[in-house]
Amino acid sequence: MSSEHFEMLKAHDRARHGRILNTIVDFTLQGTADPFVAGLYYTRIELGTPPRPYYVQIDTGSDILWVNCKPCNACPLTSGLGISLNFFDPQGSSSARPLSCIDSKCVSANQISESLCTTDRYCGYSFEYGDGSGTLGYYVSDEFHYNQYVNQYTTNNSSASITFGCSYNQSGDLTKSDRAVDGIFGFGQNDLSVVSQLNSQGLAPKIFSHCLEGEDRGGGILVLGEITEPGMVYTPIVPSQPHYNLNLQGIAVNGKQLSIDPQVFATTNNRGTIVDCGTTLAYLAEEAYDPFVNSIITAVSQYTQPFIMKGNPCFLTVHSIDEIFPSVTLYFEGAPMDLKPRDYLFQQLSPDTSPVWCIGWQKSGQQATDSSKMTILGDLVLKDKAFVYDLQNQRIGWTNFDCSSTVNVSVATGESKSIDSGKLNSNGSPPSRILKELDMKLCYCFLFLMSSIVILYSNK
Repeated sequence: MSSEHFEMLKAHDRARHGRILNTIVDFTLQGTADPFVAGLYYTRIELGTPPRPYYVQIDTGSDILWVNCKPCNACPLTSGLGISLNFFDPQGSSSARPLSCIDSKCVSANQISESLCTTDRYCGYSFEYGDGSGTLGYYVSDEFHYNQYVNQYTTNNSSASITFGCSYNQSGDLTKSDRAVDGIFGFGQNDLSVVSQLNSQGLAPKIFSHCLEGEDRGGGILVLGEITEPGMVYTPIVPSQPHYNLNLQGIAVNGKQLSIDPQVFATTNNRGTIVDCGTTLAYLAEEAYDPFVNSIITAVSQYTQPFIMKGNPCFLTVHSIDEIFPSVTLYFEGAPMDLKPRDYLFQQLSPDTSPVWCIGWQKSGQQATDSSKMTILGDLVLKDKAFVYDLQNQRIGWTNFDCSSTVNVSVATGESKSIDSGKLNSNGSPPSRILKELDMKLCYCFLFLMSSIVILYSNK
C-alpha cells in the first residue's frame, strides 16, 4: 500500500468518524403510560427499498425488532391508537434477504428465542412474552432508515442494513386491535438488537436514552446517545442477565424505610428487579407488595379510606394527590430514585364519574404465572424521567425531567446537543415552532442589516 493511498484511507475514516460522532440517531415517541388511553409508547420507523413506514412499540424488555409480515395469521388489521397498520412484504422490497439457518447471525438469534431452524428452511423464531402473548416468524436482512440529528435545524436521512424479525403469526394480546401496532422494537443487550447492530457498524454509540412524557398527550423521545441533564445518578446493571436487572436494596415511604428483606429484590434465577419500558404498570415481589400498599394507606388515612375497585386499592379524594399522598424512594446500589404520587397512582372514573386514584403497582404473579418473585418497573415509574442505558459501561442512569422540553444529548466528541422531544414531524422536518424561531432570527438579521444601511447613507 502506497503512503498516498494510506493517507486517503485515513482521510476517509476521519470523515466517516466525523459523521458518526457528531450526529445523533433519534426517534420521536407517541403514546402514554395511561392504561386507559394507550398504555404503551411507540415510534415510527421505515424499512425496505423503497422505504415503508411501520409503527412499533419500544421495549427494553426484549431484544429484537420485528414487524408483521405478509401473509400474517391473526394479525390485527386496524388499531385503536388511530394509526394505519402496514405489513412488511419481503417480496416488495428489492433489498430484503431472508436469513438462512447457516448464517452466523442465526446462531446468535437462537440464544434469545426458541429456534424453528432446520437445515432446509429460513432462520425462524418463536417469542413468548410475559403476558402470555406470542409471535412466530423468520429473520430477514433489509435497509433500516433513520434520521441523524445534526443540529437544531438539520437532519440527515440515513440507512443501514440490519437483521430483524418478519412475523407471520400472532397469539394472545398481540391479536387485539385496541392497542395494535405493527411490531415491537426491542432495545435489549443481545447482538441482534438494533442498538448493537448499528454500533457494530460504527453508526451509533453503545448507549441509548429515553424520556417518556407522562402528562397530557404523552409522547417523548428516544435517542441513540446519552441524555446529559443535571442530577443524573447511575447504578450498575447486574451482569449476565437477559434483562436490565438492577440492585434494588430497599423502599422508603415518606422517608421511612419499609421492613422488607433486601433479598426479596436480589437477582437470582426467579427473583430480581427489572427496568422494562414495554410494561405499562409496575409489579412488586409478593413479599414487598403488602408492606408498600399498607404504608400508603396509613399515610393518607386522615384524608381518605381505601376501597377495592377492579382489584386495585383506590381512593376517592377532593384533595390534590401531591398534597396528601406520600413521596416514595427506591434505593438502588449507589442511586436513589425519588417518586411522586403520579409514579405509583393512576386515575380512573368511578360509576358516578367521580375521580378516583388507584395504586398502580401490582402484586407480581398477576402479569405472568412464573413471575411472582420479580419486581418490574414499567412506564408508570419510568415516565417523566430522563433514562440512560449505558451499555458500554454497564450502568443505567436517571433524573426527574419534564420530557416535553428540550433535552441535552452528548456525542462521542464530548459535545452536547439540544434536542426538542417534539422536534420532528413524521417526515423528519422541523415543526412549525422551530421554523418560526428561525424566521424570527432571519427577520432580526434583516432589520439589523437595513438599519445599518440607513445609518450608513444618513452619514454621507
